[in-house]
Amino acid sequence: MTEIKSDYVNVEGLRVHYLSAGQGAPVLLIHGFPTSSHLWRNVLPRLAERHRAIAIDLPGYGLSDKPLDVTYNFYFFEKILEGFVEALGLEDVSLVVHDIGGPIGLFWAVRRPQHLSSLVILNTLVYPQTSWAVKMFVVAMRLPGVRGFIVSEAGVIAAMRLGVVHKGRLDPEAVAPYTSPFATRPARQALIKAASGLSVRGLKEVARRLPKLSIPVRIIYGERDRLLPHVAKTVRRLKADLPQAEVTALPDCGHFLQEDDPALVARMIDEFLVDAEARRQNE
Repeated sequence: MTEIKSDYVNVEGLRVHYLSAGQGAPVLLIHGFPTSSHLWRNVLPRLAERHRAIAIDLPGYGLSDKPLDVTYNFYFFEKILEGFVEALGLEDVSLVVHDIGGPIGLFWAVRRPQHLSSLVILNTLVYPQTSWAVKMFVVAMRLPGVRGFIVSEAGVIAAMRLGVVHKGRLDPEAVAPYTSPFATRPARQALIKAASGLSVRGLKEVARRLPKLSIPVRIIYGERDRLLPHVAKTVRRLKADLPQAEVTALPDCGHFLQEDDPALVARMIDEFLVDAEARRQNE
C-alpha cells in the first residue's frame, strides 16, 4: 500500500494542510463542503501508483487554518491555490474537483489555464443558474439556527449520510475526520464563512471562460445525488461547453462518490490521466 503523507505548507500567511502520495506528474484534488482531503483517502493510493497525488484542505476546512478575518470569496481561494501550487513546485497539473471545490478549482483553472494539463469534474455546481437545492442551501446558511445545525457534528454527519448510497461505509472511523475539525465554535463560524463566500459573479466568469479550455476533460458523476439533484443537467451543459469531455454516470453512487465506490472512481481517474498523458506525448 502506498504511504499517504500528511503535511502542511504556509500559503498567504495561513497554514494549509494536505495529503500526498506517489511520484510523477502532479494531480491536485479539491474537496467541497463539508469535507476535506480525507474525502480522497481511498482514491490517493491508486493515483499514486503513477502520479504525485495531492489532496488539499482548503482554508476553513479540515486541518487547515480557519481564519475569521478573511473573506472566503473566489479571489481568496484563487490566491490560496496559486500559492499552494507555487509552494509545492507543481507544474502541468491535472485538476480533480468536487462539490464547492468545483467552482473554486475551476475559477482558478480558467484564469490560469497554463497551469493545467487535464481536468476531472465530479459531482459539483458550475454555473450561475443554480438549482433549487443550491438556493435552499444558500438561504439556510443565512439563518442562524439552521446554519448552526448544518455545521454542527450532527449536521455534518447528516450531510455525509444524505450524500451517499451505501451508508454502511460511513462508520464512525470514517466520519470522525469530517466532524473533528469543527469541534470549536470559531471553527464552525469559519466553516459558515467558507461555505457562504462564493458569488454569482465568480460563477459567471467560470461559465464565460470554461468553453475556452482545450485540455482533456473527464466527467464522472453519481446519478443518485440528493445534495445536487440536478447534477445531470449540469453535466449536459458541461458536455456542450467542453465537447472533448468523456462522461460517465455511476448509477449506484450518490454525491460523495469517493465514499460510495472509491476503487471505481480512482480507477477511472487514473486511466483517464494515463491516457491523456500518452496522447499529449504523441502530439
